[in-house]
Amino acid sequence: MIRTFLKERRSWIVFFVSIQLLALMIGYIDSAGSFRSVQYYVFLSTIIFMVFIYVRYIKESRFYQCLEEREDDLDVSNIPEPDSPFEWIIDNSISNQIKRLKHESEQNLLLLEQEKDELLLWIHEVKTPLTAMHLMIDRIEDKMLKTQMTYEWLRIHLLLDQQLHQKRIPFIKNDLYIEHTNLEDLIFKEIRTLQSWCMQKGIGFDINLEVEEVLSDTKWLSFIIRQMLTNAVKYSDSADIIIRSYQQDEHTKLEVRDFGRGIDQKDLSRIFDKGFTSTTSHHDTSSTGMGLYLSKKAADSLQVRINVQSRLSAGTTFTLIFPKKNEFVNITGM
Repeated sequence: MIRTFLKERRSWIVFFVSIQLLALMIGYIDSAGSFRSVQYYVFLSTIIFMVFIYVRYIKESRFYQCLEEREDDLDVSNIPEPDSPFEWIIDNSISNQIKRLKHESEQNLLLLEQEKDELLLWIHEVKTPLTAMHLMIDRIEDKMLKTQMTYEWLRIHLLLDQQLHQKRIPFIKNDLYIEHTNLEDLIFKEIRTLQSWCMQKGIGFDINLEVEEVLSDTKWLSFIIRQMLTNAVKYSDSADIIIRSYQQDEHTKLEVRDFGRGIDQKDLSRIFDKGFTSTTSHHDTSSTGMGLYLSKKAADSLQVRINVQSRLSAGTTFTLIFPKKNEFVNITGM
């Protein structure tokens, strides 16, 4: 801070030094006066000036030191009371800006909340004709057409579901309800939803659940497993998907393993990034890059770790590692 202060006041210092040099030059040239007296004057004035600079540094730096050390938030209580007219100008400017930012922030939050509510309402409204459409598809006698229509219906259903959870994810901690969740019921329910798609691609399931129950939020765990199964079905063809649960190191683990396209090793660290799809199949426009991102967000709130192992053209294994029972005390909303 002292270096910054001296830099700020360098014009004062240069002016003072210039005055002292001028006095020495006049005392040296003017033989009528005593050059020693001029030197004595320059010495005393320099001492006084240095004391003056030090006092001004102590007085002025306090305000700016607090500004430099304060956190970049909208709290003005940690700004000291200004002592000089310029400090008052700065203080008023900061206060006015913070008031404006708070007002804009509140307005933006209201608009976002309104947009979220409108979108959620729209999604729920769209689900009604979707349900009716599914009932109409069930009446179609042409098996090929029925399979194709069911697949397209499923795509719309999954995209709406993903959008619904994307809007809810910022408020997930207010929506958690931890309970004993039956994995078999949950998994079979999600498989039934994907049944027509699996039949179309010739995909079956090999399920072995040594652990049948976990402590978790049923709704959000369903969403995570739905994303795992959707990815496994999407990138597999004519192969079984293996699902198993087991206990290891006091943790319940749930594995979803497919034998499909696999993930390139260079992409593994990025698959949970928002919007990331793939570098090996970048032409695949059906991927949104949001499913795994939202799954990771939901899993973090549930204290569930997601482990991924994959080899290109050999398949992928997603493992959900559930926390120990005594770790649930840290989950908000339990």
